[in-house]
Amino acid sequence: MPSFEDLIIWQKTHKLMLRIHEIASRLPKEERFGVGGQIKRSSSSVSDNIAEGYGSYYYNDKIKKFYVSRGEATETQNHLRSLEGKGCLKSEETNELVTEYTGVIKGINGYVNYIRRKRKDNR
Repeated sequence: MPSFEDLIIWQKTHKLMLRIHEIASRLPKEERFGVGGQIKRSSSSVSDNIAEGYGSYYYNDKIKKFYVSRGEATETQNHLRSLEGKGCLKSEETNELVTEYTGVIKGINGYVNYIRRKRKDNR
């Protein structure tokens, strides 16, 4: 039986979350508990909500969780820009990660469209 772990979008967000957590662990002490804690939570929430949405029974519940995941991905992008602005991340690394999260957002949109089509077909 397939699992949320089989979703390419979950695999990508899980890898990004691990990378974000590694970055947060090397932040200066004064940032580790502020933006560092926030970016760890938002990056974790992206993959968490994908997993929860995948496991939801009702189509609307699935879509809602994927929308939450999309919002958390955008929040993570914002935290990355904050860390860049504070001099904690280099522009190249920030731009790479922001671009990867933009790809995640597009992937989430595609999966939501897939769910909508599936819901429409089952009516």
